[in-house]
Formats: sequence, structure tokens, C-alpha cells
Amino acid sequence: MVDLSSPKSLQGAFTPEAVYHRARSFYWHPARWRKSIENQVPQKVVRDWINRVRFGAVVPPSDAAIFVDLADVAHIYDKPRGRFELRRRDSARVIAGNWDLARKELGEDSRLISCRMRFQQGADWEETPCWIRMAGELERGRQPDGCGDLDDLRARYAALDRVYEETRDRGRLLLREELPACFRREHGGILVHLARDGVLLRSGGGGHRFAIARLLELREIPVQIGAIHIDALRNGHVARLRRQPSLT
Repeated sequence: MVDLSSPKSLQGAFTPEAVYHRARSFYWHPARWRKSIENQVPQKVVRDWINRVRFGAVVPPSDAAIFVDLADVAHIYDKPRGRFELRRRDSARVIAGNWDLARKELGEDSRLISCRMRFQQGADWEETPCWIRMAGELERGRQPDGCGDLDDLRARYAALDRVYEETRDRGRLLLREELPACFRREHGGILVHLARDGVLLRSGGGGHRFAIARLLELREIPVQIGAIHIDALRNGHVARLRRQPSLT
């Protein structure tokens, strides 16, 4: 049984290239139901039904994986904290307005810097900005990314070592559905919103996976569909989203 509440559950999370087969009891585990409520899965199910009625099958289901060219993810969603934040809970939410204009070009963040230090320069995780920041949060009594202590933090970054090695060897990122720690579809993956002009806006979690993809110069990556501007539907950008990988 996968412990959905602990980063240690990520250890040994890699499987052959097929959707991971879970025991029936996995779907009835109380932790899974609790996480479903916390991540607004019931609301997402209703949203999917409404989207199907309004727009047909063109809108991907909430938390679904789509496949994009890595080079096309060149902007980030730059809305100030607390002002129309869009997160995983907004997956497949079709929204009007000017929210998608809050964007800036993608640069280097602490995750990319940390992954480069670790995987290309041979640094220990303890030397990287991400570790230092998270260890500081632990000292202040917080639980960054669900880590409750340094052992959790070590387990998390040991798992990232395996993500890098597996991705390098396979030449692709695994789908979240291929991992025992998968919660729902591509939930937990690289979150990307779709702007009115078809621009992909990087946002939220999946930062280490995205950094690894950039370091390995992957051509195509799976991402979790985020919010969708209504004009992206009208302009045909949603219809062009790839539901299956294009590379062999």
C-alpha cells in the first residue's frame, strides 16, 4: 500500500513503461479519499461534466496529461500572490478575462540551479539553494512539500536522484500514472496553463521534473493541464493539444 501522505512513498517508484497496476484497496484507502477532498476532486468531476456539455470533448479532463514540446514552455504565469492565483485545483477550468496576460519569460529558478549543481557539477543536495531553503523552513516548524523532518527531506531528494537517472536512461519523463505514488492522472506533474494565444504558461508544482527535463534537453514532456483561457478554445488552440506522445 502506498502511503499518500509521506515523501518516503516515492522511493522505488519506477516501473516498466505501463500504467502502474494498483490493488483494489488502493482506491478505497481513507488517505486517498481525504486527499481527493483536499484537492477538490468532486468539484473537478462536476467541472469535467460541465465542460463536456458546453464544449464537447475538446477540453481535456481535469488533471489530464497533455504532451508538449519543451521548447514551447518559454513563459511563466506571473500573477502576484493572493491575486487570482491559479493552482492544480483549477485544472481544466475555462476562464475568461485578462489573467493570462500576467506572464514573463522563463528564466532560471532555484530548482534549475539546484539540479544543475547536483547533476552536472556533482554537488551534494545539502549545498543547493532548494535544500537550504527547505531545511530552513523545517527549522521554523513548517512542512515544506510535505516533509516533516530531515529524513523526509533526504528521501525526497534521493527520489529526485532516481528521477534524473531514470529520465536520462529512458530519454523521457514518466507519466505520473506510471508511478505507485500517482494520485490522479497527471496530478503532481508539471503544471501548465493555456493562454488565449496558445502560449503555455508554466505554473506551480513539478519544478524539479521540469528542471530535469531542461537539463537533459528533452524534446517532449508530459504536463498537467491547468487553467484554459476561453479564447484559446475559440482560436483552436485547445483542439491542437496533444493527448498522446508524438515521439517514438
